[in-house]
Amino acid sequence: MLVALTLMGAYFFYQYRKHRRSAQSGVGNDEIREILQLHFAYFRGLGSNDQQKFIKRVAQFIGMKTFIPRMFKVVTSEMKVLISAAAVQLTFGLPEICLQHFRRIIIYPDAYYSTVTKKMHKGEVNPGAQAIVLSWKSFLSGYANPDDSYNLGLHEMAHALELENLIENKEYAFFPEEVWADFRQEAQQISAHIKSGHHDFFRTYASTNEKEFFAVAVENFFERAAAFQQRFPQLYSILVLLLNQDPLKKTT
Repeated sequence: MLVALTLMGAYFFYQYRKHRRSAQSGVGNDEIREILQLHFAYFRGLGSNDQQKFIKRVAQFIGMKTFIPRMFKVVTSEMKVLISAAAVQLTFGLPEICLQHFRRIIIYPDAYYSTVTKKMHKGEVNPGAQAIVLSWKSFLSGYANPDDSYNLGLHEMAHALELENLIENKEYAFFPEEVWADFRQEAQQISAHIKSGHHDFFRTYASTNEKEFFAVAVENFFERAAAFQQRFPQLYSILVLLLNQDPLKKTT
């Protein structure tokens, strides 16, 4: 009888732990796959093995973050999956980078007023608050047109990735120093040409500073890869090395 009770207790404890893990992430692998298959072209372009890997990393990302709604009540599974997928898309070639420092994903339904800058924002990254902040409307708009080089999700995740590379934790310094130095040199030269009006590929905002150049370059890397590679082959090759993936080459 004691053995039976012990086994029963172990079973219910296992079920409790299983339910708790599920509740923490809130999204199962089958649901993740369904959402990605319907709404995420990058995922559909992967081979079956990489799709499994992508789903696993999305689930891991969701489980590590707290998703916080602002000006609405419930963060849906679709929101969690697609926002997480944007991060995984950017980091898919890197060794299990989950943007560890950024524990909070704060979501607004539309553009919001920032009390820090006193301006309206569509998104931002706040390392002090350990937060990535996004307008859901703008996030969806970024993926609705996959080749216009405007993608809020990739843009803000690029900011978070660059900062994560500098913050001393388990994910610290994953960009090779020499490759990053090459990127900075290219960024300075191209930004100078943008400011002088001699470049029309990257939008003017890219020349604001090095961080914005990286974020805009990432948007173009994924959304206009062929044109990017043709126009700036050196910069494109540097991003291939930094992110360890090439959008022009299909995975298997």
